Amino acid sequence: MLNIAVLVSGGGTNLQALLDAQQSGLLHSGRIALVVSNKPDVYALTRAREHGATAIVVEKHGGETPEAYGERLLAILRERNIRLIVLAGFLLILAPNVIAAYRDRILNVHPSLIPAFCGEGYYGLRVHRAALARGVKLTGATVHLVNEIPDGGRILAQKAVAVLEGDTPEMLQKSVMEEAEWVLLPLEVERQAAGLLAAAK
Repeated sequence: MLNIAVLVSGGGTNLQALLDAQQSGLLHSGRIALVVSNKPDVYALTRAREHGATAIVVEKHGGETPEAYGERLLAILRERNIRLIVLAGFLLILAPNVIAAYRDRILNVHPSLIPAFCGEGYYGLRVHRAALARGVKLTGATVHLVNEIPDGGRILAQKAVAVLEGDTPEMLQKSVMEEAEWVLLPLEVERQAAGLLAAAK
């Protein structure tokens, strides 16, 4: 079974979807061996611990370069034999040294249909505000590989969600999470973990 690390910065709703998938057996080729938050006292850490996953905080020090932070993070990931990384609301941009060490083994879920409403600065409710301001009728979520360009890696899966009349950014965020993010992410994490296991045989 493959060791998976999930990187978080907040409440951890996508982490919860992965933990639930693991519990139900949908996610079975890998296990969530580590949850890393760059912020202390976020609810994602509580979710992880309640499910028996190791949860740690790796804060970025003031004045620390992204590469130096990346080296600290890599040391922890290697120590725990992490083979696959999932970004689940992780708000730090990963440095090139981390991306290079885990090339094509870092997944992110983004709350839009990339290439719409993505890239630097597009996260959380900002994405849904932009979608509503543009007047789109369909939005959704994308699971993609992470490269050096924010939201620029190869698309693995997408799911569309209808924008309803009267939707607020908060309502749209909830719809996208429930109908797309929480559905796509566990399926794609299982698919990638199974592929890595098969390739290692």
